[in-house]
Amino acid sequence: MRILLLALLCIGFSATAQIREEALRQHIKILANDSLMGRGTGTSGEKMAAAYIESQFRGMKMKPGGENNTFYQSFTYRAGAHGTGREGTARNIIARIDNGAPRTIIIGAHYDHLGLGHDGNSLDANAADKIHNGADDNASGVAGVIELARYFRMNPVREKNNFIFICFSGEELGLYGSKYFTEHPTINAGEINYMINMDMIGRLDPAKGLAVSGSGTSPEWEPLLKSLSTPTVPIKTDSSGMGPSDHASFYLKNIPVLHFFTGSHSDYHKPSDDADKINYAGEKAVLEVIIRVIEKLDNSPKLAFLPTKNKSMGRSAFKVTMGIMPSYTSNDVGVLVDGVSEGKPAQKAGVQTGDIITQLGDFVIKDVQTYMEALGKFEKGQTVPLKVKRKGEEVALSVTF
Repeated sequence: MRILLLALLCIGFSATAQIREEALRQHIKILANDSLMGRGTGTSGEKMAAAYIESQFRGMKMKPGGENNTFYQSFTYRAGAHGTGREGTARNIIARIDNGAPRTIIIGAHYDHLGLGHDGNSLDANAADKIHNGADDNASGVAGVIELARYFRMNPVREKNNFIFICFSGEELGLYGSKYFTEHPTINAGEINYMINMDMIGRLDPAKGLAVSGSGTSPEWEPLLKSLSTPTVPIKTDSSGMGPSDHASFYLKNIPVLHFFTGSHSDYHKPSDDADKINYAGEKAVLEVIIRVIEKLDNSPKLAFLPTKNKSMGRSAFKVTMGIMPSYTSNDVGVLVDGVSEGKPAQKAGVQTGDIITQLGDFVIKDVQTYMEALGKFEKGQTVPLKVKRKGEEVALSVTF
C-alpha cells in the first residue's frame, strides 16, 4: 500500500506537451508491483490500481467521464474459465477532454490482469497463488492512456476532436468492461469518431516491428500508417477489426478501430511479465506514432467505417491448447513460436522457441489464422502429427492435447 500512496504524489504535471519516458517507467513500476497482487478483476489489488489511475486523471484536472459525474462506470462479470466462476462487480475508469467538438476519439487499454492465477488464463505450469504482475499486459497500455491524456490535456493546440480516455476492467475474462461501455456509453455513441486500443505496447523490437490491427476498418488507416512506418518503428498492419482485446467491442458497433501491439513473448500470461523487461524508450516511440495518427487526422471529417474479413481469435473458442505464444508480426510461412509454456502440450512434444509450425494433423499451417482454425478441429486427449521448421530443417513431432 505504501508504494501506491507515494505514487499519488510522485508524477508531476508536465509544463509542456510531451511523452516522458520516466513517467511511463513510474506508472508501470507501480501498476506491476507485487503489492497490487496482479490486478485480478474485482480484487482489492485492482481497486488500488484504479485509485492510482484516478489520481493521475485528477492531477491533470481531467473531467470525469463515468457515471454520475465520477470517473467510474460499474458493471458485473463472471470469473473463471468460460465464465463459470464467481460473480462480481468491477469498474471502468473514464476521463474526458471536452474541446467543444462534434466528434470524440476513444483511447483505451485494459488495467486488469490475471491476479494470482486462479481463473484459468495463466500459461504458467503451476499458476495458482503466483502473482501475475502483467507489466506488458497491460500496465504498458494503461501507462500509455495516462500519458496520452497528459499530452492532449497540455497540448497548446486545441484539437478538433474531444477525447475519452478509458481504462477497462474485465478484459482478461472476456472483454467485459469494453462490451459494457459500448452497450452503455457515457457519451452519445454517434459522436464517436474512432477508437484506439493499446494492449501490450511495452516490448518494441525494431526487428519485429509494431503490429497495428484494424487498418481495414476505415479507408484512412492503411495509407496513413504506411506513411508513418520508419526503420526505428516499422509498422506492420492487419486489416481485421476483430481480435482478443477491447477494440473488438467497438468494431462490433461499427466504429473504426486501431489496435497497437508490440508483439508476443515468452512471459505472456506468466508471473515473469515484470516491469524490468519493458522497453520504455520503445513504448515512448509507439505513443508518438499514435499522436501522429491523431494529429494528422484532426482536420479530417468523421472517419468512414468499413467491415473487414475477421479472424477467429477469441479467447475461449477452442477445446485444446498448444501452450505456445505465436508471433503476430512474423512474415514467415507458418507460425513462428515466440514462447513455449512449461508443462503444456507443445513443450511435451519438443517444440522450441524459434520453431515455425508448418503442419498440425492434416492441416497445413500458413499463418496464425490457419493455426487457430486447425486448433478448433481437435479434442482433448487426441494425438496428432506436428511438423515444424527448425533452423531451416523440417522436424517431425507428435503432440497430445
